[in-house]
Amino acid sequence: MRVFVTGASGFVGSAVVNELVSAGHKVLGLVRSESNAKKLEDAGAEACLGDVNDLDAIKKCAAECDAVIHTAFNHDFSQYNASCEADRKVIEAFGDALSGTDKPLVITSGIGLLRLDRLVTEDDSLSVSSDVIPRAASEEAAKATTEKGVNTYVVRLPPTVHGAGDHGFVYFTITMAKANGKSAYIGNGSNQWPSVHRLDAAKVYRLIVEQKPEQKTFHPVAEQGIPFKDIAETIGRGLNLPTVSLTQDEAEKHFTWFTHFAAMDVAASGEKTRRILGWEPTNIDLISDMEASYF
Repeated sequence: MRVFVTGASGFVGSAVVNELVSAGHKVLGLVRSESNAKKLEDAGAEACLGDVNDLDAIKKCAAECDAVIHTAFNHDFSQYNASCEADRKVIEAFGDALSGTDKPLVITSGIGLLRLDRLVTEDDSLSVSSDVIPRAASEEAAKATTEKGVNTYVVRLPPTVHGAGDHGFVYFTITMAKANGKSAYIGNGSNQWPSVHRLDAAKVYRLIVEQKPEQKTFHPVAEQGIPFKDIAETIGRGLNLPTVSLTQDEAEKHFTWFTHFAAMDVAASGEKTRRILGWEPTNIDLISDMEASYF
């Protein structure tokens, strides 16, 4: 199978490329620089130099391959709304390219978009639109392509996908602890984040394109809910800083734009993902990974 992967040099995308190549698949990876193209080729994949927002180019690449895995996303939070709408257009373009075929299109979303007073499952759908939560645009686009007959899948990543090179939510939390001279959580810190190692997450993408299951939404969840207080205390120990509880007002000064994410409570199940795909995470857990390599 030949698979087109966007974000092929990224934190998750590079793991997906290596997973596919190791399983014997051919990979065409989209990257934006010559240096990343060289890394991709060294990994045994074919590089396509370009930008994910060049819709004509990505449609051409998609049409030339047997499957598409879309992991690219602009995580510049200063232009978050625009990035979310750009992702919608990318997914719609892939839908146009794959319409009339059974080729799988796998897009990336986040478990954190769901807000329920229970364990979030793969069968839960978004209850709010992109007018309220801009990142919902990706799943809205996925739904639109499905309604047009495209074989579309959604991989909802946990709030923390961890491993070497992590520049996600844990990284931001560590950065803010350093800047403020203390590690912090909000209230009693019982709000929970699910997690997965990047190498385990990559397996889910591969299994989807290989199996093309009837289930359309998957959760690569290794740990269904880690109290944020545990994450904050690990950071405090790692940086030799005090760990403190903050009120909402204090949290907004400490976490600033990240306050919403620090308060996020989205324990999630990956049971159907494990059962349907035969997926089992095998890599190190979040807290152990942080203690071993984050400080």
